[in-house]
Amino acid sequence: MITHLALDGVLEGALGIGIDIVDTAAAVAGRTPPRLLFQRVVSLDGEPVRSGSGRLISVSTGVPMSPKEFGPDDVLVIAGPSAADEGRIDQLLIRPDTLRAVELIRHAAAGGATVAASCSATFVLAASGLLSGRQATTTWWLAPLLSRRFPDVEVQADRMVIESGKVLTAGAAFAHADLMLALVARLQGAELAHRVARYLVLDARMSQSRYMVLEHLRSTDPTVRAVERYVTANLDRQLTLTELACAASVSERTLARRIRARLGISPMEFVHRLRVRHAATLLAATRDPVDAIAAAVGYADPAAFRRIYRRHTGEAPSSTRTRSGAPQTSSGI
Repeated sequence: MITHLALDGVLEGALGIGIDIVDTAAAVAGRTPPRLLFQRVVSLDGEPVRSGSGRLISVSTGVPMSPKEFGPDDVLVIAGPSAADEGRIDQLLIRPDTLRAVELIRHAAAGGATVAASCSATFVLAASGLLSGRQATTTWWLAPLLSRRFPDVEVQADRMVIESGKVLTAGAAFAHADLMLALVARLQGAELAHRVARYLVLDARMSQSRYMVLEHLRSTDPTVRAVERYVTANLDRQLTLTELACAASVSERTLARRIRARLGISPMEFVHRLRVRHAATLLAATRDPVDAIAAAVGYADPAAFRRIYRRHTGEAPSSTRTRSGAPQTSSGI
């Protein structure tokens, strides 16, 4: 059975799309859906919860959740409560219901259940210790905070969904759809998940990178701003860590520490993201061939550029151009 645990402040859209995906999977699977696709929405005390928009969310059970209700065939899913910044995450992690949810997560995992969370709920999952030593993702603008708060978690901010054994994490609120499709694929096979995605017109999105607008993350740090200015002024050539540190007037070690603390990535990864972001703009705004754009943003090897671009955006350069409506060129594929 799939159990959606709703905490106070839950984002209604994420919870709703999760329920709809499982309902659709059950309908597509046939007249008698498998027990694995049965689902319920619960709260910790059996009472309705108030969503992030202030509306009451009804739950399926009138009794408090019990750890004994979870076994190896069960799935516990937690959609993120509304917590879009560090202060709200701090409040979320000390709430009494969060502490109870942490204990429930531990008991469910101990019983062999699969546990999944998206957006801010990944912080609740991390607080349970279940992400220790694992790769995980969360909503991209909170990824640096997750890294700082839980240094034993290997945060992959650009990933939409990460499966690590019987623990799954997903990115921002509507990555909950990707999370639920991954669960359907795990429970009933990839073909059913693909059919559900087609019925609901849900595109495959492997990466959050295209959504990583970094302005508000870097705006208060002069070191990161200095690096960005230097990279932008030198997009068409290779750069070294020594150059970047010199441009920021700090040591290489300090540069790496500050960028890691602020953005959750290495300095050279930051360089790649800036180059890819500029390339995406050129793809959407110009008719320049992809090879020419690769050279303009510092990649002498077009094949390497395509690999890096796909790794950071989850799509080929030609797909970005098509999606943006920009016209193709003869060598733009």
